[in-house]
Amino acid sequence: MHRIISHDEAVHAALTECSQDPTAPKGMEFHHAKEGRPLSTPWQVATIRSLMLTETNLAEGWLLDCACGSGIQLIAHASVLNRNAVGIELDEERAIASAMNFLTVAQHQDAATLPWFAQSRILVGDGTDAAGAMEALGQENEAGIALLHIDPARPRNSRTHDLSEMQPPLDQVFQAWAPYFSEHEKGPALLLDLSPRLTNEQRMEVEALVDAVWPQLRRTWVWTSRGRGRVDRLALWLGAAALGSDLRRFVRVPPQLGDGALVISSTDDGSSLECLFHPPKRGEYVSILDAALIESGLAESWLSEVSTEVMTRWAVIEGRRPQLHHLSPLRLSQADNLLVQATGKVVELLSFDLDDSTVDQVVEAALENNMASVKIRMDTPPEKQPRWQGSLDRQLARRHGTKEGFLVRHPGRDVLLLCVCHSESF
Repeated sequence: MHRIISHDEAVHAALTECSQDPTAPKGMEFHHAKEGRPLSTPWQVATIRSLMLTETNLAEGWLLDCACGSGIQLIAHASVLNRNAVGIELDEERAIASAMNFLTVAQHQDAATLPWFAQSRILVGDGTDAAGAMEALGQENEAGIALLHIDPARPRNSRTHDLSEMQPPLDQVFQAWAPYFSEHEKGPALLLDLSPRLTNEQRMEVEALVDAVWPQLRRTWVWTSRGRGRVDRLALWLGAAALGSDLRRFVRVPPQLGDGALVISSTDDGSSLECLFHPPKRGEYVSILDAALIESGLAESWLSEVSTEVMTRWAVIEGRRPQLHHLSPLRLSQADNLLVQATGKVVELLSFDLDDSTVDQVVEAALENNMASVKIRMDTPPEKQPRWQGSLDRQLARRHGTKEGFLVRHPGRDVLLLCVCHSESF
């Protein structure tokens, strides 16, 4: 049984959480049910994804989120596309929060009379009961579904985020809503918001579930990162929502609100990287790249735009600090810098590992190269890294160097590479 939440009911409900989203305009405070805030999509991320939907040509009908939670992503879709939306949420308090958030955004945007707000609906009920939801909408259900967005709930303490842990299950959602999609030459439009921890094998399982209902539906995998070397969001865009001819996209959310996202795309199905051993060498360049870019399989596509070299050498591709070696500096725009932890020229080969007894030797090498600071960019014992970095900072701050640099470990030998940052190299 589904029930529509009215705006009056939402306004007078006693919700437990209300807070300013740091990525949303000032004054846009979102409501959440108990412990709902950590599960909600940041407004900046939600709007970036909704703006990508403007690249598509959706059919007429509802924008549907059948497990909408606090409704942030659905509200972004509705307001950016100016399309009426329906959100379904099994938990009544979360459904009320979603209705309240629709009102909050509409008031902030002075959009109370626009269709995306005035004609949108939030329902309490089972998101896999499509017939019941459409019955609750009454005569309004004749429009059909233009887009289905689903972000299944997942256990917060799960290490695997196996498909069996998702609620509601994807296959049940597909089977329930398949009869209600509006006609489109590219097939139904779906946006599946999935766990960023899914392995390649699990992604293939998701595609198999899709193919069981809609064989050979066009698809685009999208990895989204807010930095810190990790994938924050993984989504599969399907059918009429697929992003042109792109099979893969990597979206780097900018740190400054209002800046455009850095988008890297490929019409290929991704390329695998291989490490290539080579001896350490002075004068070559080392770049520590964003691990999320590597995970997306789009590193080579990005390198083709920023490097003049036909061949580059991957020294490390696993972990938080993928290490690339190359002969010429990368041609980086301001946006490209978001994907680079550090890049610079090797000025010294240090034939020892970093420990309590060798920090001073690193300082001596740095001073010989007129360096004002050296950042440790390699795995070190977590209890010792702050002490070693602090020692480097204190000793170099007392001198009069002018160059910034960093320290990495060569993966093939017990050698440290002291590098001068590229911006300081010339």
